[in-house]
Amino acid sequence: MVFSSLLFLFMYLPIVLLIYYAVPRKFRNLFLFFANLVFYGWGEPVYVTLMLFSTVVDYTCGHFIDKYRLTNKKVAKAWVFVSATVNLSLLGFFKYAGFLTDTLNALGFFNLPSISVPLPIGISFYTFQTMSYSIDVYRGDAPVQRNIVTFGTYVALFPQLIAGPIVRYKDVAYQLDHRKETLDVFTKGVRLFCIGLGKKVLLANQMGLMWDSIRESGEVNGWLGSLIGILGYAFQIYFDFSGYSDMACGLGNMLGFEFLKNFDYPYISKSITEFWRRWHISLGTWFREYVYIPLGGNRKGVFRQIINLLIVWFLTGFWHGASFNFILWGLYFGVILIIEKFILKKWLDKAPAFVQYIYSLPLILFGWVIFYFVDLKELAEFATTLFAFSGPVIGESALSTTISYLPLLVIAGISSTPLMYKLHGKIKNTKVKILVDTAFCIFILFVCTASLVNQSYNPFLYFRF
Repeated sequence: MVFSSLLFLFMYLPIVLLIYYAVPRKFRNLFLFFANLVFYGWGEPVYVTLMLFSTVVDYTCGHFIDKYRLTNKKVAKAWVFVSATVNLSLLGFFKYAGFLTDTLNALGFFNLPSISVPLPIGISFYTFQTMSYSIDVYRGDAPVQRNIVTFGTYVALFPQLIAGPIVRYKDVAYQLDHRKETLDVFTKGVRLFCIGLGKKVLLANQMGLMWDSIRESGEVNGWLGSLIGILGYAFQIYFDFSGYSDMACGLGNMLGFEFLKNFDYPYISKSITEFWRRWHISLGTWFREYVYIPLGGNRKGVFRQIINLLIVWFLTGFWHGASFNFILWGLYFGVILIIEKFILKKWLDKAPAFVQYIYSLPLILFGWVIFYFVDLKELAEFATTLFAFSGPVIGESALSTTISYLPLLVIAGISSTPLMYKLHGKIKNTKVKILVDTAFCIFILFVCTASLVNQSYNPFLYFRF
C-alpha cells in the first residue's frame, strides 16, 4: 500500500496529466471519466459498478426533473424523491445496516442476522454530490447536464472522490464544459498539492504516532499527558483532512477546476460557531443548503429553529460513522452552538480575544475525545484522566513522548495558524516568489518521498467515513 502512494505520485498522476493535456479539449472529459474509474477501481474494483449505477440513476432523474420542473412541479419533485431515496438507500445499507441490526438485537426484542459489508470508499462524499445535482436542477440553481460522460466525470472526479471536499454540482457546472487550463492555475495547483502532501506525510502521520504512544499509556499519563495526547490527535485529524482537501484542490487546479476551500485555520476560532465556519466547510454548507434551510431554518420561530439545529447536528455526527460516539459528537456540538446562539453570543462578542480562545479550544479538544473513541467505555475512561487532578500532572512515558515530539508540536501549532501564509504573501518580488515556491515544492516532494518509503501504510483518516 506504501507502493500505491508512490505509484500515484510518480506514475498514475504524471501519465494522467500528460494524456489529459495531449488529447483535444473536446475529449478531455471522456478521458477524465475513464481515468477516474481506473483510480477508483484501483482501491475498490468491486464497487465501480455501484458508482456507475448511482451516476445513471441521478443522470436520469436530472433529465426528468428538468423536463417537468416548470410544467409539473409534483412530477419533478417525485423524481427528486427518487434520486434521494436511491442514494440514501445505498448509503444506508452499506454504512448503517450493520449498526441498525446490531442495535436492534442489543435491545433484546429482535434476533436479526448481523450484516457486515465493506464500506465503499468515498460513498459518503459522492452520494451527497449526486444528490446536490438533482436538487440544484430542481431549484433552477444549475443547468441539467445532457452529456452522461460529463456528468460521470463530475461524480467520479478523482481529485476529491474519496475524501472530499463535497463539491456541489452548481459550483462546478460551468467548469465541466468551459474550464480553461492555464499555466498560472496549474502552478498554483502544484504548490497547493505539495502543501497538502506535506501536511499529511510530515505532520499528520507524526502527530498520529505521538497520539498512539500517549493513548497506549492510559491512566498513567496524568491530566496534562492526556491533554497533550488529544492535542496531538487534534493536529493529526486537522492536517490529515485539510491535507487531503489541499491535495484535492491542487489536483483540481492542475486539471483546470477550481474547488471551494474546505478549511480556513479552524483552530484560531474564538467560538464554536466560528470553528464550524472554518472546519469542513463543504459539509457544513451542504447540510445548511439541503437540510437546514428546507426544514425551515430560522424562519419558523425559536423552538422550531432549535429542533432544526439538533436534526442537522444529529445527521452531521451520524454521517461520520455508524456508531453512537459520532451521534454524541454531533449533538455535543449542536447543543453548544444552540447555547452560543441564544445565550453566550453577546458575552463572547464583548470578551477579550484571549478569553474567547480559552473558551473555544478546550471545547474543541473534548469534541475530538468523543469523536475518536468508538467504545463509549474507553471514551469515559480517557475523559476521566483529563479531569483527574489528584495524581501526577504528567506521567513519565507521556513526558518522554512529549519531549521527543516537541519540535513537531511547535511546527504543527504554527502551521495551524495563517502565519506562514501571511509571511509568504509579504514576498512582493515575483521572481523571488517563484524561486521560493519551486524550492519548497522540490523539498516537500523529496522529503515526503523518503518518508513514504520508510513509513508503514497510513491512509487518510476520512477514507473510513
